[in-house]
Amino acid sequence: MLAVDEIGLNTSDRKFLEILIEKFSGGPVGLKTMAAALSEEEATLEEVIEPYLLQLGLLERTARGRVATKKAYEHLGFELKKG
Repeated sequence: MLAVDEIGLNTSDRKFLEILIEKFSGGPVGLKTMAAALSEEEATLEEVIEPYLLQLGLLERTARGRVATKKAYEHLGFELKKG
């Protein structure tokens, strides 16, 4: 069973954001790279995981790739690095 937190993120949502922040410094990172890092299909990320993260304002899609927002850092308890 998937654990859901207080804003409705499940384990997959949290893993997506954690990898984006920890492995890729919050982005930007391309869809193919994220899919490989998560061992997921690109379509699954685009159609299942990303829409809710975008709706909550935890993720932005830019021309250069996916970027974790300040809100994502705060929700997961990561320090936002200035840079």
